[in-house]
Amino acid sequence: MPSADELQDEIDALNAQITKQGSLVRELKKQSSSNAEDIASAVEQLKKLKIEAETLRKQKEVADPTKAFNRKVFDELILRKMFIVPSFEIHGGVKGLFDLGPPACALKAAMVDVWRKHFVLAESMLEMECTCLTPEVVLKTSGHVERFTDLMVKDPVSGECFRADKLLEDVIDELLEANPDMPNEEREEHLRVQRQADAFSPAELDEQLAKYGCKAPSGEPYGSSFPFNLMFKTSIGPEGTSVGYLRPETAQGLFVNFRRLLDANSQKMPFAAAQIGLGFRNEIAPRSGLLRVREFCMGEIEHFVNPDDKSHPNFSSVADKELVLFGRDDQLGSGKTKTISIGKAVATGLVNNETLGYFMARTQLFMERIGMDPARLRFRQHLTTEMAHYACDCWDLEIQSSYGWVECVGHADRACYDLDVHGKATKTPMVATLKLDEAREVEVAKLKFDRKALGKTFKADQRVVSGALETLAENWTDFEPIATALETEGKATVDGFEIAKDMVSWTKTTKKVHEIKFTPSVIEPSFGMGRILYSLLEHCFYQRDADEQRCVMKFKPAVAPQKCAVLPISSGDEVNAVVDEIAAELMDSDMATRVDKSTASLGRRYARADEIGVPFAVTVDFDTLADGTVTLRERDSTTQIRLPKADVTRVVFDFVHGRLTWEEATAKYPVVQVKED
Repeated sequence: MPSADELQDEIDALNAQITKQGSLVRELKKQSSSNAEDIASAVEQLKKLKIEAETLRKQKEVADPTKAFNRKVFDELILRKMFIVPSFEIHGGVKGLFDLGPPACALKAAMVDVWRKHFVLAESMLEMECTCLTPEVVLKTSGHVERFTDLMVKDPVSGECFRADKLLEDVIDELLEANPDMPNEEREEHLRVQRQADAFSPAELDEQLAKYGCKAPSGEPYGSSFPFNLMFKTSIGPEGTSVGYLRPETAQGLFVNFRRLLDANSQKMPFAAAQIGLGFRNEIAPRSGLLRVREFCMGEIEHFVNPDDKSHPNFSSVADKELVLFGRDDQLGSGKTKTISIGKAVATGLVNNETLGYFMARTQLFMERIGMDPARLRFRQHLTTEMAHYACDCWDLEIQSSYGWVECVGHADRACYDLDVHGKATKTPMVATLKLDEAREVEVAKLKFDRKALGKTFKADQRVVSGALETLAENWTDFEPIATALETEGKATVDGFEIAKDMVSWTKTTKKVHEIKFTPSVIEPSFGMGRILYSLLEHCFYQRDADEQRCVMKFKPAVAPQKCAVLPISSGDEVNAVVDEIAAELMDSDMATRVDKSTASLGRRYARADEIGVPFAVTVDFDTLADGTVTLRERDSTTQIRLPKADVTRVVFDFVHGRLTWEEATAKYPVVQVKED
């Protein structure tokens, strides 16, 4: 049998083929000229590659069982210790909704606190808190109203909705399972229909559901397919005439406030704005725990920059940071990642610009800071077929968990798209100004309008039309396509208005300018905090070698829900008084502290603290009453030192804030042997 490393090489090669084949399938589905047979053949090949890759992954687990993740034990711990629980559990729960219990709530708060310090404070970002409720016009402008749709059908009796393409796929699966002796030709025809389920039009999907006798839970045929928007829709105000949505992302609030943010930053560019808060998406089939839910916490940064200068003043501070990059060429070729410094990646053009590279490196440092395993982090570049038409470059930070590689942070150079669309829709100039050290000659168009012709055609909009043309005329490069169209075709379209040649004349000329106005580009790191939280739980979970029943969460002290446990060795009043004194001092220093005075054995109480990731434990024993010293246990090594109780708060505080390591502490204080049984 091949070794685990050899199997991984085969898996990497197959993943490259899967990526290439998936890209081909997407392209075929986009092209109206593609026929069903070509698409079906491409989908079938993709399916075979995925099956082969999954077979190899299972072989690898057998070859290296030490790397297998014990999901059963992990899930039991997460539920038992109330890290995460289903929302409204006693009422049966709701798919895609979860509550964070006390440990996860504290973990998330600490993680967000580190995020704010690492990005917002360190980078002097402008933080906002915008509303979750968003008017329809904003999301129509951004494209979300049209973009977030899937075809749905409804049970005519109960009104329950279902995703139509998934129903068709499921009914075909049931048919094939119930008829194992079905002739191959007939089976292939059913599979062909199944593969095309998500490509059918509403009418075609309705026809197929009827053909396969797909019935609703009530026993009646489903109603007609209809598009379902994945945003939560509501009405604003008692009249019900103003449509709104719960925001699917936090970014739009920052974009529409750009002008005020620029003023708040004294008109200085570049600058960044940040927001952390809830997003909502009405997922049809929520799954994979916190990885795909209907309500989620996001942290988004919008870095506004001159599109002609995407350098970053602090790039040199991270240029030598090595990242694991999975570029599009490698995805389609070797299937192997590359470990490369971000400085080299930008210099060679693998990463588009310094600002994008800077935030990728800072994201990596943030992940390491909160305790993510660097060996299970990588940045994957979007394929050309994945990127929006306006995007310059996109890299996702993916974290490997038991669910595979999961996108947790998106890094996108969104160009000027967002400010452009909001500016045009509201006729608001979303521009910044670059002051020039010396006056510069620029080519412009000098315009002369036929006001009578403009007024006759556009009436009240004539000022809007002339204003749009004058804005373009400030730069000949922008105006030249309009001039060419007017000369060759006699008409041109500007901001949705059709301009005729007789409405305007122009002369190409030059003028001296002392400042240049531009629409900023946006570099956007977008953090899925729920996904990061779940991945951190998996990365920090392990079982002790000597006893697999003893589970541990190895949270870093900076983000651990509770920083220290204080335990009495007996239930005597004198001992408990010292326990209370130490706990009070720790909490006065803003460190969450766990006090366990139960009658369980000391080893059992240590184990309880380990399960929720408490990094340190102070034990007050009989020697404490005699000489004022206590033991301090470190969670992962289980080694203990003895130190004066007066030193406990300062030492633990220094651990939490990264000013002291356990190795330094063991060099300063005596190590003691304590049995935990």
